[in-house]
Amino acid sequence: MTRDGPPDAYALILDAIDRGRYPPGARLVETELAERFGVSRTPIREALGRLETQGVVAHDGRRGLVVASLDHNQLGELYEVRAVVEGLAARLAARHAAPEEQALLRRLVEDSRRMTHDAEALRDNNRRFHRQLHLASHNRYLNTMLDGIRRSMALLTLTSLADPTRGVETVDEHDAIARAVEARDEDAADAAARLHISRAYETRLKLDAER
Repeated sequence: MTRDGPPDAYALILDAIDRGRYPPGARLVETELAERFGVSRTPIREALGRLETQGVVAHDGRRGLVVASLDHNQLGELYEVRAVVEGLAARLAARHAAPEEQALLRRLVEDSRRMTHDAEALRDNNRRFHRQLHLASHNRYLNTMLDGIRRSMALLTLTSLADPTRGVETVDEHDAIARAVEARDEDAADAAARLHISRAYETRLKLDAER
């Protein structure tokens, strides 16, 4: 939702999917979404069309539009690409981040230390940290790629932070990325970001195996 304008139906639906309000396979009905978000059906229809084009929702026969899902192979492919682009974002952030951007990353890391027992708060902080890291890369084309990856990540039913041991590890890994960015150490930033994504993937595989 914008500060002064009407609700952004696209952003509202995508956020609801990302937060698990509509898990993979859930039906998305225009009238229900319009009532839930307090908007007319026209922007809902347009938002669903956009999300379908992006692969976030899909037609499922007579059920109509549903939230798309990722199989095991797609999950691996997603994390493989994510490790590369997150590493590049961290590398470019180490090269280009302004002192103020470095300070914001540091503050997000320190804030997250108080959230290790609150998975929901840590999840939101995690997204803010990565978003700020992406912006600090100062590369619009890379950020377009990362936007697509973020949309695909919304299709995952569980955050890796659902693992009770993952919170502290995540904070430590973010700290390593932030330190490398602060030191202008591009290789270390790249390596720290790739390791962070690899460990998140390992945790997600573990959670899926336990379900």
